[in-house]
Amino acid sequence: MEPDDRPNRTVTTTESSIRILESLKERPGQTLADLTENLDIARSTIHRHLLTLEANDLVVRDEERGTFSLGLRFLDFGHRAREHVGFFEVGREYVDRLAEETGEKVWLIAKEGDFSVHLYKAHGENPLETSAKVGQRRNLHQLAAGKAILASLPEDELEAILDRRGLSETTENTITTPEDLREELATIRDRGYAFNIGESITGLNAIGAPIRDEDGYPIGAISISGPANRVKGDLLKEELPDKLLAALDEIHIRLRYSESE
Repeated sequence: MEPDDRPNRTVTTTESSIRILESLKERPGQTLADLTENLDIARSTIHRHLLTLEANDLVVRDEERGTFSLGLRFLDFGHRAREHVGFFEVGREYVDRLAEETGEKVWLIAKEGDFSVHLYKAHGENPLETSAKVGQRRNLHQLAAGKAILASLPEDELEAILDRRGLSETTENTITTPEDLREELATIRDRGYAFNIGESITGLNAIGAPIRDEDGYPIGAISISGPANRVKGDLLKEELPDKLLAALDEIHIRLRYSESE
């Protein structure tokens, strides 16, 4: 293998396109001047990338305003990617059911690399609206679902994720030291589910438990969340865990059954 063909060698031009797309994701409707100011990339280079992305329907231009935004072709990519998540269809059924039973917001989460990805959500009667969106990637340690995943990982992978990502703080309740996190992960392993007590959003409580493959590896998770003044006490500590673990038992049975057919 030639040195330039090594798998760990990135392609600078592709990275530039990704940076432009990330910028447009965070702030749609930017001009070429805006992108040049926000990114450490030459104006002429950004222009060439935009032309290529536009020609492939990944970026759309507002001719009147001279602005660029992400194209809806990404919606097709996202839906197709989600369809290939092996537990998505089964998991979605139980997310809908849990939302109806609990009246709260329920999320289906996938583990991808070092992050959690929000795949699907369902609303109960009294959902708390937050900034979380389908497709959003989050650090695992900040979420109930993410901590449930971390608690189920092999030790070497857990250590590698902590080394690469650290423990960034989102609220004053976010766990930010490896010692505190490891202590909580040990408790999560014992009981089978994790809590998020205002660790990702102040005033939001959640419970999460992992979806495992046939080898016990955490491939995703389900979480139930709601405002702290409602999701507390016996509801948080007993009722929701029972409902969540019962749903996950059924999910695992169905996944195993489909794999053995």
